[in-house]
Amino acid sequence: MTFPDVWDAMFLLPFLNGLLLAVLLPLVGAHVRLREEWLASLGLAQVAAAGVVVAAFWVGPVALVALAAAALAALAKSLLGHKGNEAYALMLLVGWTVALLLAANSAHGEDLSRALVQGQLYFTDASHLQALGAVALVQFGLLPWLAPRLLLARFFPDHFAANGQPNPRHELVFDVLVAITLALAATAIGVMAAFAVVFLPPWIAFRFARGWFRTIALCIGISVAGYLVAFLVALRFDQPIGPVIVGVLLALGLVRPFAHR
Repeated sequence: MTFPDVWDAMFLLPFLNGLLLAVLLPLVGAHVRLREEWLASLGLAQVAAAGVVVAAFWVGPVALVALAAAALAALAKSLLGHKGNEAYALMLLVGWTVALLLAANSAHGEDLSRALVQGQLYFTDASHLQALGAVALVQFGLLPWLAPRLLLARFFPDHFAANGQPNPRHELVFDVLVAITLALAATAIGVMAAFAVVFLPPWIAFRFARGWFRTIALCIGISVAGYLVAFLVALRFDQPIGPVIVGVLLALGLVRPFAHR
């Protein structure tokens, strides 16, 4: 498998879907890390996975149910005023419990569980590309408005409460945006790979980059480079895409400890 082979009709759509995710996930991941809510990526992805199993169990629209489950979880978290990783830890446990119990009692439970662990990027199609394109437009449209407010909340946490906004609207909008992005990612590359692409590039970039925009650019650069390598390796050696993405990003993360030397 070589890079020109990616342009084959069989691989092009999955490749483009993964490439979009490699841009969108670290973009929200940097902002999630800024808020010190890195567990959001795993908690919301697991809720989306539970939504996939629920949809399959009752023969519903899988992608829509996964999106709705993640968005409702983020909405509830934001409206109830819960901050930090505790709320996402609860989402993780609830989603994991629901997904496994329903999968254990479903005729296709084993296949679903495997898809959510290993990823099913090779089976994504034009509808997934259209959904990711829509999310990309929303992200690039909203983040210029959201980012200054998230930065202000991080470095001046009492600003909004002092101005009579104990639960600012931008936090609700951001939580739902993260939820939708992660729901699409979980259905394409799997739960752990979605978590890895949100968590690892910012984890590396925050160590080296100077300035917010350079940090964002480095996050996306690390993610895209890791994805390109992972996609080629996974196809060349006939491996599941999810674990390969995680492995490649972990390998890139090995440079991080040397920053202290």
